[in-house]
Amino acid sequence: MGAWLRHRLPERVDVAGMLAEERFVYDSGLAVGEEHPYTPHTFVWFHRDLPDEVDVPGVIHVVHQDERLLVVDKPAFLSSIPRGRHVRESVVVRLRHELGLPELSPLHRLDRITSGLLMLATERRWRGPYQTLFQEGEVRKTYRALAPIRPELELPIVVRDHITKRRGHWQSEVVPDAPVNAETLIELESRAGDLGVYRLTPRTGRTHQLRVHLRDLGIPIVNDPLYPTVQDIAVDDFTRPLQLLAAELEFVDPFDGTTRQFRSVRELPL
Repeated sequence: MGAWLRHRLPERVDVAGMLAEERFVYDSGLAVGEEHPYTPHTFVWFHRDLPDEVDVPGVIHVVHQDERLLVVDKPAFLSSIPRGRHVRESVVVRLRHELGLPELSPLHRLDRITSGLLMLATERRWRGPYQTLFQEGEVRKTYRALAPIRPELELPIVVRDHITKRRGHWQSEVVPDAPVNAETLIELESRAGDLGVYRLTPRTGRTHQLRVHLRDLGIPIVNDPLYPTVQDIAVDDFTRPLQLLAAELEFVDPFDGTTRQFRSVRELPL
């Protein structure tokens, strides 16, 4: 097994050290030994070493918690799930540890740089029915964004188009003359000089939908690092949070039929 692990894993992995520390284990939990015979179709498990992560500033506010659901209000720059360079500094990893909920999992997506409400299932058994609500568009989501005022722009307006996100590209793209797959109602709620607070009600959930729709109206969201142009910003630069807030969630609970409403504790500007 030792020889096979050295062959299978990159050179940077200290196989000898990890074997000595019993960090490779079989399904049974038994530690893998250097001289154990190689057996095909055997699962071997280990935790990879994680790079140091910069602490992400901001508080995860618990808005609601019950047996089935956890609703939190996350700060900008904190990833919802562990991925890439953000593992410990993610909502799921932090709260699994802090709240003692090892099966905690998010029920929908919220970009790392977007602030606001994120809904999670406390245990695996509750996840399916709530995820179905999001997949079928039965959760009313309301966002607020800080963006420039365009006096000539007639509001409210419903933007409908076709948005696609190509693998390896930072920005999502609008495909002309393609069937509509993205729709957002955009309203102006208040003004503050040259900026306005816009109320955004998406009726679909395409990647970067709100950011693309406001860009195409000539009112890109304040501090957006991708739209209208991609900016080279360090991953540990927390000085300019995207001024987009997942502000409200409303739905009928699939388990007890009650109407659930949650609101962010944050306000613009972030």
